[in-house]
Amino acid sequence: MTLLEVLVATLVGGLLFASLLSLTSFSARSFAALGNYVDLDRKSRNALDRMSQDIRQADLLTSFTSNSLVFQITTLTNTNKLALTFAYSPVNETLTRSFTGRTTVLLTGCKYYHHDVFQRNPTNGVFGQYPLDDPTRPDLAKVIQLTWICSRDILGKSANTESVQSAKVVIRKD
Repeated sequence: MTLLEVLVATLVGGLLFASLLSLTSFSARSFAALGNYVDLDRKSRNALDRMSQDIRQADLLTSFTSNSLVFQITTLTNTNKLALTFAYSPVNETLTRSFTGRTTVLLTGCKYYHHDVFQRNPTNGVFGQYPLDDPTRPDLAKVIQLTWICSRDILGKSANTESVQSAKVVIRKD
Protein backbone atom coordinates (compact mmCIF):
# COMPACT_ATOMS: atom_id res chain seq x y z
CA MET A 1 0.00 0.00 0.00
CA THR A 2 1.18 3.47 -0.79
CA LEU A 3 0.88 6.57 1.34
CA LEU A 4 -1.69 8.00 -1.09
CA GLU A 5 -3.96 4.95 -0.69
CA VAL A 6 -3.74 5.20 3.12
CA LEU A 7 -4.64 8.93 3.03
CA VAL A 8 -7.62 8.32 0.72
CA ALA A 9 -8.83 5.42 2.91
CA THR A 10 -8.45 7.59 6.04
CA LEU A 11 -10.34 10.46 4.40
CA VAL A 12 -13.21 8.19 3.26
CA GLY A 13 -13.35 6.53 6.68
CA GLY A 14 -13.38 9.93 8.41
CA LEU A 15 -16.22 11.16 6.19
CA LEU A 16 -18.26 8.01 6.89
CA PHE A 17 -17.61 8.36 10.64
CA ALA A 18 -18.60 12.07 10.59
CA SER A 19 -21.81 11.37 8.67
CA LEU A 20 -22.69 8.52 11.06
CA LEU A 21 -22.05 10.78 14.06
CA SER A 22 -24.20 13.54 12.51
CA LEU A 23 -27.04 11.11 11.79
CA THR A 24 -26.89 9.73 15.32
CA SER A 25 -26.98 13.23 16.83
CA PHE A 26 -29.92 14.28 14.64
CA SER A 27 -31.85 11.08 15.46
CA ALA A 28 -31.28 11.47 19.21
CA ARG A 29 -32.47 15.09 19.11
CA SER A 30 -35.55 14.13 17.04
CA PHE A 31 -36.49 11.30 19.41
CA ALA A 32 -36.04 13.59 22.42
CA ALA A 33 -38.29 16.23 20.79
CA LEU A 34 -40.92 13.62 19.94
CA GLY A 35 -40.89 12.21 23.48
CA ASN A 36 -41.10 15.73 24.88
CA TYR A 37 -44.09 16.59 22.70
CA VAL A 38 -45.91 13.38 23.64
CA ASP A 39 -45.32 14.05 27.35
CA LEU A 40 -46.50 17.69 27.04
CA ASP A 41 -49.62 16.58 25.17
CA ARG A 42 -50.41 13.87 27.74
CA LYS A 43 -50.07 16.26 30.69
CA SER A 44 -52.05 18.95 28.90
CA ARG A 45 -54.90 16.55 28.17
CA ASN A 46 -54.93 15.29 31.75
CA ALA A 47 -55.10 18.86 33.05
CA LEU A 48 -57.94 19.73 30.69
CA ASP A 49 -59.82 16.55 31.63
CA ARG A 50 -59.45 17.31 35.34
CA MET A 51 -60.47 20.95 34.96
CA SER A 52 -63.46 20.21 32.74
CA GLN A 53 -64.69 17.50 35.12
CA ASP A 54 -64.43 19.87 38.10
CA ILE A 55 -66.00 22.84 36.29
CA ARG A 56 -68.93 20.78 35.03
CA GLN A 57 -69.69 19.63 38.58
CA ALA A 58 -69.33 23.11 40.14
CA ASP A 59 -72.37 24.92 41.49
CA LEU A 60 -71.25 28.32 40.24
CA LEU A 61 -68.32 30.59 39.59
CA THR A 62 -67.82 32.79 42.66
CA SER A 63 -64.97 34.99 41.41
CA PHE A 64 -62.37 35.30 38.69
CA THR A 65 -59.33 37.36 37.77
CA SER A 66 -57.05 37.19 34.74
CA ASN A 67 -55.05 34.41 36.44
CA SER A 68 -57.58 32.56 38.60
CA LEU A 69 -61.01 31.00 38.67
CA VAL A 70 -62.83 30.25 41.96
CA PHE A 71 -65.83 27.91 41.94
CA GLN A 72 -68.29 26.83 44.63
CA ILE A 73 -68.62 23.07 45.05
CA THR A 74 -71.31 21.43 47.20
CA THR A 75 -70.27 18.08 48.67
CA LEU A 76 -72.68 15.19 48.31
CA THR A 77 -72.23 13.82 51.82
CA ASN A 78 -72.90 16.81 54.05
CA THR A 79 -73.84 19.60 51.62
CA ASN A 80 -70.92 21.80 52.64
CA LYS A 81 -70.06 24.57 50.21
CA LEU A 82 -66.33 24.49 49.42
CA ALA A 83 -64.10 26.62 47.21
CA LEU A 84 -62.26 25.13 44.23
CA THR A 85 -59.54 27.36 42.77
CA PHE A 86 -57.57 27.13 39.55
CA ALA A 87 -54.66 29.57 39.53
CA TYR A 88 -52.00 30.39 36.96
CA SER A 89 -48.61 31.73 38.05
CA PRO A 90 -46.83 33.49 35.17
CA VAL A 91 -43.65 33.70 37.28
CA ASN A 92 -43.50 29.95 38.00
CA GLU A 93 -45.26 29.06 34.71
CA THR A 94 -47.59 26.68 36.57
CA LEU A 95 -51.31 26.00 36.62
CA THR A 96 -52.53 24.74 39.99
CA ARG A 97 -55.73 23.31 41.46
CA SER A 98 -56.58 24.04 45.11
CA PHE A 99 -59.38 22.23 46.93
CA THR A 100 -59.91 21.45 50.62
CA GLY A 101 -56.44 22.70 51.58
CA ARG A 102 -54.61 20.58 48.99
CA THR A 103 -52.84 22.24 46.08
CA THR A 104 -51.96 20.17 43.03
CA VAL A 105 -49.82 21.35 40.13
CA LEU A 106 -51.71 20.48 36.94
CA LEU A 107 -49.24 21.95 34.43
CA THR A 108 -45.66 23.16 34.41
CA GLY A 109 -43.90 25.15 31.72
CA CYS A 110 -47.02 27.15 30.82
CA LYS A 111 -45.84 30.10 28.77
CA TYR A 112 -49.38 31.37 28.15
CA TYR A 113 -52.72 30.95 29.94
CA HIS A 114 -56.03 32.68 29.32
CA HIS A 115 -59.65 32.08 30.21
CA ASP A 116 -62.87 33.75 29.14
CA VAL A 117 -66.16 33.71 31.03
CA PHE A 118 -69.49 33.58 29.19
CA GLN A 119 -73.20 33.34 29.85
CA ARG A 120 -75.37 30.82 28.06
CA ASN A 121 -77.83 33.22 26.44
CA PRO A 122 -76.86 34.56 22.97
CA THR A 123 -76.59 38.28 22.29
CA ASN A 124 -78.66 39.96 19.52
CA GLY A 125 -78.59 37.18 16.95
CA VAL A 126 -74.83 36.57 17.12
CA PHE A 127 -74.63 32.78 17.19
CA GLY A 128 -72.14 31.25 19.59
CA GLN A 129 -71.24 34.41 21.53
CA TYR A 130 -72.17 34.52 25.19
CA PRO A 131 -70.50 37.53 26.82
CA LEU A 132 -70.88 37.98 30.57
CA ASP A 133 -73.16 41.02 30.82
CA ASP A 134 -72.05 42.03 34.30
CA PRO A 135 -68.44 41.18 35.31
CA THR A 136 -69.34 41.86 38.94
CA ARG A 137 -71.78 38.92 38.80
CA PRO A 138 -69.63 35.82 38.20
CA ASP A 139 -72.53 33.65 39.40
CA LEU A 140 -74.20 34.31 36.01
CA ALA A 141 -71.37 32.53 34.19
CA LYS A 142 -72.23 29.20 32.59
CA VAL A 143 -69.38 28.72 30.06
CA ILE A 144 -65.63 28.92 30.70
CA GLN A 145 -63.19 28.90 27.80
CA LEU A 146 -59.69 27.75 28.75
CA THR A 147 -56.61 28.25 26.57
CA TRP A 148 -52.93 27.58 27.28
CA ILE A 149 -49.59 26.87 25.66
CA CYS A 150 -46.86 24.85 27.38
CA SER A 151 -43.29 24.29 26.24
CA ARG A 152 -40.05 22.73 27.42
CA ASP A 153 -36.36 23.00 26.68
CA ILE A 154 -34.43 20.25 24.95
CA LEU A 155 -30.69 20.44 25.53
CA GLY A 156 -30.96 24.08 26.60
CA LYS A 157 -33.08 25.24 23.66
CA SER A 158 -36.84 25.67 23.37
CA ALA A 159 -37.21 23.13 20.60
CA ASN A 160 -40.93 22.51 20.47
CA THR A 161 -44.06 24.09 21.85
CA GLU A 162 -47.30 22.37 22.72
CA SER A 163 -49.99 23.29 20.25
CA VAL A 164 -52.65 25.49 21.79
CA GLN A 165 -54.96 23.57 24.11
CA SER A 166 -58.39 25.19 24.17
CA ALA A 167 -61.86 24.13 25.25
CA LYS A 168 -65.20 25.58 26.28
CA VAL A 169 -66.60 23.96 29.42
CA VAL A 170 -70.20 24.34 30.54
CA ILE A 171 -71.19 24.48 34.22
CA ARG A 172 -73.99 21.91 34.35
CA LYS A 173 -75.61 22.82 37.66
CA ASP A 174 -78.06 25.70 37.87
